[in-house]
Amino acid sequence: MTIKIVTDSSSDIPSGLLDEMGITVVPLFVRFGQDTYRDGIDISRNEFYHKLTHDPNHPCTILPSPGDFLEAYRKLAVEAGGIVSIHLSQKLSGTYQSALQAKKDLAGACPVEVIDSESISMGLGLITIAAARVAAAGGSLEEVAGEARKAVPETHLLTVFDTLKYLARGGRIGKAKELLGSILSTKPLLSLKDGEVVPVGRTRSLPKAIDKIFDFVMGSSNVSDIAVMYSTATEGAEALAGRLAPAFPDVHITIGQIGPVLGTHGGPNIVLVCLRGDVPASF
Repeated sequence: MTIKIVTDSSSDIPSGLLDEMGITVVPLFVRFGQDTYRDGIDISRNEFYHKLTHDPNHPCTILPSPGDFLEAYRKLAVEAGGIVSIHLSQKLSGTYQSALQAKKDLAGACPVEVIDSESISMGLGLITIAAARVAAAGGSLEEVAGEARKAVPETHLLTVFDTLKYLARGGRIGKAKELLGSILSTKPLLSLKDGEVVPVGRTRSLPKAIDKIFDFVMGSSNVSDIAVMYSTATEGAEALAGRLAPAFPDVHITIGQIGPVLGTHGGPNIVLVCLRGDVPASF
């Protein structure tokens, strides 16, 4: 029996890849005022960003309950030899803890490995895809979980936010709070270290920030996967992917839109790169 892969909707894996690789997604929720939506089911990404910039209510995200995970696990357990469930950083959300509780509630009906990706968006997505590849090749539960755990420290993320105000509102700002005083005049570059948001630098404009992200990827080695993600800045993301492609002819570059989970805390005009490989020592 095959090993099944579960992740949450903060992974931002494009729907075509989810279908191709047989990955099950448990959605988080986004709430505007009294209205609550399942990420990727009740609200599209374009609808979300329209509401983010026009709705008077600032959104909040809500994690899946243990029951949401338990329902997914029970369905998969019918034909699974095991489940590997990979989720966004537990320093950013309680989603990982919900998955752990669901594992306990499943009461041994099917072996489940729950893994903290220490990342979000396609950082989590690349780790999930790496596990799914091993599962598709017939890997055991230990091999699939082992690949996911191996990918965690090898997966890196660098992003530019147009502003930190959304991150500050959501309380997920972490060590980036030192940049708050300059949000009106600079574009903050952020990353994740040990699952927590950290500042990497700042620039005066979005194009200059994208140049910094380009240099970060170009300075990396042993790169096996790249994802370029955007919230609303489609052109910047596509241009960045086009610049990177000639330097990495053997690496597939995924381009996708960031969903409501990160979008709630990052706002519009995010450009983000995730890669699996060795990054510059100065990063």
